[in-house]
Amino acid sequence: MRPSSMRIISMMLLLVAITSNNIKQALSFVVRTQMTTTASTTTRLQSSVLDPNAAPVETKGERQLPKIIQGGMGVRISSWKLAREVSKRGELGVISGTAMDVVFVRTLQDGDPEGHFRRALATFPNQQMVERALDKYFIPEGKAANKPYRSLPLWTINPPRHLEEAAILGNYCEVWLAKHNDDGSPTGGVIGINRLTKVALPTIHSLYGAMLGGVDYVVMGAGIPAKIPGVLDALAEGKDCSLPIDVSGASSEEDEAYAMDFSPRNFWKGSGTSDVARTPLERPLFLPIVSSTTLAQSLLKRSNGSGPTRGIDGFVIELHTAGGHNAPPRGFHFEPEQAKGLNELGEPMYGEKDMVDIEAFGKVAKGLPFWFAGSYGKKEKLCEVLEGGGNGIQVGTLFALADESGMDSKVKQEILAEIATGHELKVFTDPAASPTGFPFKVLDVEGIPTLADKEVYDARPRVCNLGYLRQPYLQDNGEVGYRCASEPVNDFIAKGGDAKSTVGRKCLCNALCADAGFPQVRLVTNKETGEKDVFTEPSLITTGDDVNLCKELIRQEEDGTWHYTAGDVVDYLLSEWELKSSIAKQIEAESVEAVHI
Repeated sequence: MRPSSMRIISMMLLLVAITSNNIKQALSFVVRTQMTTTASTTTRLQSSVLDPNAAPVETKGERQLPKIIQGGMGVRISSWKLAREVSKRGELGVISGTAMDVVFVRTLQDGDPEGHFRRALATFPNQQMVERALDKYFIPEGKAANKPYRSLPLWTINPPRHLEEAAILGNYCEVWLAKHNDDGSPTGGVIGINRLTKVALPTIHSLYGAMLGGVDYVVMGAGIPAKIPGVLDALAEGKDCSLPIDVSGASSEEDEAYAMDFSPRNFWKGSGTSDVARTPLERPLFLPIVSSTTLAQSLLKRSNGSGPTRGIDGFVIELHTAGGHNAPPRGFHFEPEQAKGLNELGEPMYGEKDMVDIEAFGKVAKGLPFWFAGSYGKKEKLCEVLEGGGNGIQVGTLFALADESGMDSKVKQEILAEIATGHELKVFTDPAASPTGFPFKVLDVEGIPTLADKEVYDARPRVCNLGYLRQPYLQDNGEVGYRCASEPVNDFIAKGGDAKSTVGRKCLCNALCADAGFPQVRLVTNKETGEKDVFTEPSLITTGDDVNLCKELIRQEEDGTWHYTAGDVVDYLLSEWELKSSIAKQIEAESVEAVHI
């Protein structure tokens, strides 16, 4: 907008304010946004506690809170490149911490293109650990496309040492890369990591690796993360910590006995770098993702962190239109043979009780900052939240299709082309897809063979070879076993599972790895010929309901490709707020001038 036009609008608004004898109301937008976008917190802009050459920074003071949180999506969709670009714009860039151990070892087996992981590994405080990982997984020229990746063992309550190291190294690298420019200099940006509460077994190791890399925020949903604040407090001080693990079939007394334990001192003991365990780490801010005021109030009462808010530093309120896993509707329980609680499309039905009012949430937040998510990826929605007393929005889908995201480039191009050429894509809330039992958003795009296609789903031989969503259960012999509703049906039944629970379940672990360009390859027996065929794991694409919104950002290059950048998303989301803010500030200045006339 031209300055002259903006001035005319400003004067018109000023006249309205003056004639209504309510100048304070005309200026309230500026006041509200100033109050809700800053907070006195511990500054976490250091490059890493492990970097002795990092420039000194103040540790206390007032820091601008982000207006935009870029959502942590899938497996590596929220890549370090995406998070870095968002953070360099002054907003919160978030990496996905899901399956980073697998992403780490598969990237090495692909030859670590451009050498980014090796660049980060060179800064890790224990090079013996780095060498072990490189010796085991790094393939300089990259593995052949028709050859399988070398696998990690599956997580259990007692993981092997090299699995712990892979998780810590992978999360360290992803955070370090997000916080540094290509020349190794710190960006000064703020980076978060997203974790799923349901994926509990690798959580402590993932958080520890991220904290070693200097992560600033932890954002966590898909469950009730009441014990995470205590884990963060302990890791920051180098103390032993424990995360309770839900074991199906265990009594309440027995359940307390099952936990994932981690000791920084024991981990570094004998490594030659035991001083790392004694070096305090910056404790990242913790933002649980909630879907109701009730859950927020519960976490403020039940969480085990320190301080008056029990280690909680803010909230993300995510509604059911967001991508990935959704909280189920109030009172909903999916039964495959029944249509109860489903609409005519077979989706869970949400109602007024599943919505959250911005101002009402502010009253229960105890003064903590909060951001709204789930179809809030619109420029007017940012203004709506700021004016309602919130701090901003979390946005996923718009960023998922940006150039810098980790989504497989061919898949991304297909989606962008469909939207750009006028096709209205549909998102289905699948009540059965996820083994967790949570509803899961699924995008079906013609031309992309995914598990959303019944033929593709039926043709896939079931296997559970990653196991992040396995449910621990108590076996008859008193030992803990692990089962997943998307594993082979007979295996699941043999472990005491109900066959009904396997209906429609999809292997999200393999599918989401495929989304990011890391599909596993395996040999399967052809039922007709008896020969071994190469089978490549298919994708399952997840986005929010508002996926078509990106149409106004998409542009086509001369070579015919479609794209937009993370910067384009930030510019779009801030555009209306910046315009309103600019007008309001002009009104403020001109009202003062008018009073003096």
